[in-house]
Amino acid sequence: MRLRFGALLTASALALASLTSPAASAAGGVTATFVKTSDWGSGFEGRFTVANGGSSALTSWRVEFDLPSGTAISSAWDATLTRSGDHYVLVNKSYNGELGVGASAAVGVIGTGSGAPGNCTVNGGSCAGGGSGGDTTAPSAPTGLRATGTTKDSVSLNWTASTDNVGVTGYDVYRDGSVATTATGTSATVSGLSGGTAYAFTVRARDAAGNTSGSSNQVSATTLPGGTDPGTGSRTAAPYLYMGWGSPPSPTAVMQATGVKWFTMAFVLSSGGCTPAWDGSRPLSGGVDAAAIAEIRRNGGDVVPSFGGWSGNKLGPNCSTPEALAGAYQQVISAYGLKAIDIDIENSDEFENETVQDRILSALKIVKRNNPGIQTIVTFGTTTTGPNYYGGRLVDRAKALDAGIDVFTIMPFDFGSSNVQTDTVNAATGLKNKLKTTFGWSDAVAFNHVGISGMNGVSDQREITTATAWTGIRDWSRSNGLGRLAFWSVNRDRACPGGGSELSASCSGIVQNDWDFTRITAGF
Repeated sequence: MRLRFGALLTASALALASLTSPAASAAGGVTATFVKTSDWGSGFEGRFTVANGGSSALTSWRVEFDLPSGTAISSAWDATLTRSGDHYVLVNKSYNGELGVGASAAVGVIGTGSGAPGNCTVNGGSCAGGGSGGDTTAPSAPTGLRATGTTKDSVSLNWTASTDNVGVTGYDVYRDGSVATTATGTSATVSGLSGGTAYAFTVRARDAAGNTSGSSNQVSATTLPGGTDPGTGSRTAAPYLYMGWGSPPSPTAVMQATGVKWFTMAFVLSSGGCTPAWDGSRPLSGGVDAAAIAEIRRNGGDVVPSFGGWSGNKLGPNCSTPEALAGAYQQVISAYGLKAIDIDIENSDEFENETVQDRILSALKIVKRNNPGIQTIVTFGTTTTGPNYYGGRLVDRAKALDAGIDVFTIMPFDFGSSNVQTDTVNAATGLKNKLKTTFGWSDAVAFNHVGISGMNGVSDQREITTATAWTGIRDWSRSNGLGRLAFWSVNRDRACPGGGSELSASCSGIVQNDWDFTRITAGF
């Protein structure tokens, strides 16, 4: 889904703002223009271009604005986005804050709704230009920054207030050199972090004129290991949804009927070389997949795009380096502002190719570094007792490469099972034991890194998973604190016409009600 402001803006408003900074406010020469780069009816893609037409170089820029109810930005790239209610802040990245005279920086945004931004300010002055007066005195630097609490995905901070000749209006909290959140008081919680990871924080104060203080003292804090928060766990119930078949189910209808909130969207492949596309042919923006993602998010849900699958042209073998592969993953992450991605490594071109295995894991390490807090999932086949040689190697190499994989998901089907529920439990327990041995985790933490992705109804090898068996798998997974539960697929989650028992892309081949497996999975 893409955010688009332009339909409701006048031509002058499309120039959105005359962005000012303390260095150039008098001339009013810094501007930001907004254009629509894509429009598919239910959403927009937009681009701001911040241009310095003033007489002095800029060292940073900060845009603040409000959006009306029903319009929301979900993500931005080439700027750090924070939100409090309907108020939004865009702050330059470390690499594009300095703008010499005549230089510019582009920022992309995506989201939902058709409203326009209002109450726009830059560095405390109106976006229409003119600056905010003659105040050029920066606040004092905050002092006494300290960490007051940690969880597996957040750090809470506190500090002593800054002073200013006019008044401090807010604080920017930096995580590892980039703005992570903003605050009006002297405390903040930075969330969306990875478990068991050390982070460095500083804080800077700002005043109404946009003057920014020096940095506070730096404080380091390490989040708790994944799965160790009392009473919590990282659980994702996200059955696969595939938009490439003729009549995919309506996400809204499925969500309303079952209560499911997340879907694993399949599959992102190579459209040629190292360029990602849905099924290798459908675009990231403007197609049925983007429209489905927008629809899911309008209903309060979200998605995990899955890269790979059994067939098709994969990115892993086609991207020549980990850096190139990470760049392909990043295109999709940035297009949708993702919180998680799944790499489905099941065919021999990836799963049984050790070079490609290592390339994928190294690319995911880069993704984790560039997108703090994102969840990375790898999905692969299994035996009835746990990972085979290649699955075991995948786990070992994830440890050796320090890839930071959050969830290792097995596909417990197509292995000739006569009792899918029992074999699924045994296979997942085998994976838990492998993770425990390799990483030195406890049973509880290892289980939290295990996922199950089943196949509802009749499998390719004629195994049968009934709704009763899936309920048992769901309950066992929940009681043992597994990290993920999925199945292939929502498209198949209905009885075949006439009660047929065939293997089909659009029905399960067993007696069931519509969406039984999705409803069961939502209870995870």
